[in-house]
Amino acid sequence: MVAMLQEDNVTSSVASSPLQVFSTMSLNRPTLLASSSPFHCLKDLKPEERGLYLIHLLLTCANHVASGSLQNANAALEQLSHLASPDGDTMQRIAAYFTEALANRILKSWPGLYKALQATQTRTNNVSEEIHVRRLFFDMFPILKVSYLLTNRAILEAMEGEKMVHVIDLDASEPAQWLALIQAFNSRPEGPPHLRITGVHHQKEVLDQMAHRLIEEAEKLDIPFQFNPVVSRLDCLNVEQLRVKTGEALAVSSVLQLHTFLASDDDLMRKNCAVRFQNNPSGIDLQRVLMMSHGSAAEAPENEMSNNNGYSPSGDSASSLPLHSSGRTDSFLNAMWGLSPKVMVVTEQDSDHNGSALMERLLESLYTYAALFDCLETKVPRTSQDRIKVEKMLFGEEIKNIIACEGSERRERHEKLEKWSQRIDLAGFGNVPLSYYAMLQARRLLQGCGFDGYRIKEESGCAVICWQDRPLYSVSAWRCRK
Repeated sequence: MVAMLQEDNVTSSVASSPLQVFSTMSLNRPTLLASSSPFHCLKDLKPEERGLYLIHLLLTCANHVASGSLQNANAALEQLSHLASPDGDTMQRIAAYFTEALANRILKSWPGLYKALQATQTRTNNVSEEIHVRRLFFDMFPILKVSYLLTNRAILEAMEGEKMVHVIDLDASEPAQWLALIQAFNSRPEGPPHLRITGVHHQKEVLDQMAHRLIEEAEKLDIPFQFNPVVSRLDCLNVEQLRVKTGEALAVSSVLQLHTFLASDDDLMRKNCAVRFQNNPSGIDLQRVLMMSHGSAAEAPENEMSNNNGYSPSGDSASSLPLHSSGRTDSFLNAMWGLSPKVMVVTEQDSDHNGSALMERLLESLYTYAALFDCLETKVPRTSQDRIKVEKMLFGEEIKNIIACEGSERRERHEKLEKWSQRIDLAGFGNVPLSYYAMLQARRLLQGCGFDGYRIKEESGCAVICWQDRPLYSVSAWRCRK
């Protein structure tokens, strides 16, 4: 279990809490407070002043990167490097990973230089380390615990009276969810069903570990059980591998997976627009239209930014465009609909990180990761190596992908519940409101974890998990409309 804070000097405060820093400033004018300050003076800033200064530096640097002013961007990065630190206070830690992401984005503008530097990097594809970091996230945050509880309750309620149940887990990385489901099925008044779980994951070792844990638990409780491992990335999944059988009552669980399809959708739209541009007899600048609606900040000048280097949400950004049905996301959802599940439960980050403009994504992700880092600040000591692993290997990599990458390489395309609801509805699913009992259990779980800052709010029959007032993750349940 995660150690409780003992030292007074690591508790969240105005000086270190990024949410409180955000609330004390206007983010609309990211001008440098003291761009000519010598570096030794920066070290003398009070923590709250440093937090404000770091945010202004990040936004100013991002504006320079987006506009191609790399000399000014380099000057801002140099100042950031003197203030940001992955083992400092909360704002310094956040700034360290956003600084790395912005520097990475600049390097990507010189593909030869970037590839040469990457070639010398030592890459470790340690499966056990990846499993360990995901487990740390599970332990340090109640988010997945709440997601699994709500998912299991929706499945149990949908499967009442069913004798043959098949559950498809689209990211079979955590046995805890299904251990709890097996135990819950065993407690049914009518007795447990014949249960089959299909786990999808791209690493065989992860599936082997899950199979061992689940089979062991089912044998201990004497429950008829089968585990069907499918070694595949989700975007390469063949539905036939799921081996859905006639007579089974089917449930689908998707935890933090659907957003990965949006990169393929964006890539497909770019190719379609490029074809239309080649065959465009009217002379309309379709390439510019493409850049404004779905393009990369690195590929087009961000003239949609307001004056004074400020960020101004534009109606041209991808996040404000009407939702259109297209691409891999819709194909996958249609394939799930074709399996006729009694219930499909979806957990996703409730954030808007899929805008076309760099500044839009940076500002939104700053808010989101400020909340996540603040969660850790209230619960885990700053010196904890486990905390540093989660921040670097999980959040740091997500930040880098959101900020530094474009096109199909940018996979962390988190979107709000409203957009996911539209997509899933278009695929032929109807919303199943989460039950009062499920929501009550989830709130009790949060209270039991001792995380006073967490909240669960109900939104159109779905659950939104918040830190303070900041939405972080959503859980929604769906069934096929006939």
